[in-house]
Amino acid sequence: MSHTTISSFTRSAEQAQHWVNELRDDLGWTGEKDAYRLLRAVLHALRDWLSLEEVADLSAQLPMMIRGVFFENWQPSLIWQVTDRSKDDFTLRVQKEFGSEAMDDPDKAVAAVFRLIDKHISPGEARQVRGQLRKSLQGLWPSH
Repeated sequence: MSHTTISSFTRSAEQAQHWVNELRDDLGWTGEKDAYRLLRAVLHALRDWLSLEEVADLSAQLPMMIRGVFFENWQPSLIWQVTDRSKDDFTLRVQKEFGSEAMDDPDKAVAAVFRLIDKHISPGEARQVRGQLRKSLQGLWPSH
């Protein structure tokens, strides 16, 4: 059994803050709150678009606090109610969870989160996640 120490929580909080700051800077946004809301919305949509096995594989590579956001309010029994997994449906889902303010360019915002995730997970896992997305949505994920 592994023991999580306070320093592990501190490190995880620092990693999560780094992810939010990195996303904010990539988009040229000024607000951390908006970057966090976008990251959360994309993680939730992605989680619900992937197979259960891939959700587990991807989550294993996320920092502890980001993993917590990824699984927040998750109801696995409801994910299969998502019938059309197109790019437009994905970006609409992200926009809805993001909140009342419309994003100027939802595709650009989603692509920024995909770049962030791609940067921080293994290339093999990135290929697996990308491969589970419809072709139109794959176009927003970096290809190597």
